[in-house]
Amino acid sequence: MQIIGLQLDSVWENRAANHDKVLSLLDKAKPQAGALVALPEMFASGFSMNVEAIHDEAGETQAFLLRTAAERKIYLMGGVVMKDKSGRGRNEAVVYSPEGREVARYCKLQPFTLGGEMDNYAPGERVCLFECQEFTVAPFICYDLRFPEVFRAAAVRGANLIVVIASWPAVRDDHWVTLLKARAIENLAYVVGVNRCGNDPKLYHSGRSHIYDPHGRVLADAGSEEGWIEAKLELQPLLDWRRSFPALSDVRQDFVKSEN
Repeated sequence: MQIIGLQLDSVWENRAANHDKVLSLLDKAKPQAGALVALPEMFASGFSMNVEAIHDEAGETQAFLLRTAAERKIYLMGGVVMKDKSGRGRNEAVVYSPEGREVARYCKLQPFTLGGEMDNYAPGERVCLFECQEFTVAPFICYDLRFPEVFRAAAVRGANLIVVIASWPAVRDDHWVTLLKARAIENLAYVVGVNRCGNDPKLYHSGRSHIYDPHGRVLADAGSEEGWIEAKLELQPLLDWRRSFPALSDVRQDFVKSEN
């Protein structure tokens, strides 16, 4: 299966401009029919705490993702901001199929308290899995990456491809690449990290979107400029590795709740 991550320099709180950036990058990347394409966290606005200004109440960004997935015949994952009943935001990753059907909706389990996210966004309730060609995919968002227990919960439920969409700042660059690699090794899974690049009003983001194989080997590194990463993922080598090195079978179920 082809996986592509689009590394955007998101224009601050400008939905239309960022939609155009996605289309431009898709024209250049030319994903194959059936490919999984991932966009960064809050790609249409940047990592903003201004929920009232950026939430997708009218459904413009969701309609854009649905339409683009159907027109390009791809699976498309993108970060959107919704509201819950209390008025707080929900930082979500939503996935649409080549038929233009919503196949997954995940809400970030771990809002970034230090950045004010917990004050403005409600945490998610559960791990999410969806099927994409032969893979079982688990989406996560940014700060989730620091909490290995939620990744393990996805792995014991069958995830073999993990996609982390993010607005991860350059000041903690080393943490980003190290933790992505660790999540791949410990869960014997492909891990894709799709980060934004460029500046927002507070921070610089150096991108460094990566694709890792289940041994933690780098398959793609986007560097720091706007662009994309891609790789062809093969399921059989992953299954062979899990069979020959069955670490997931040794997971202590009394320490992991598999039905998060």
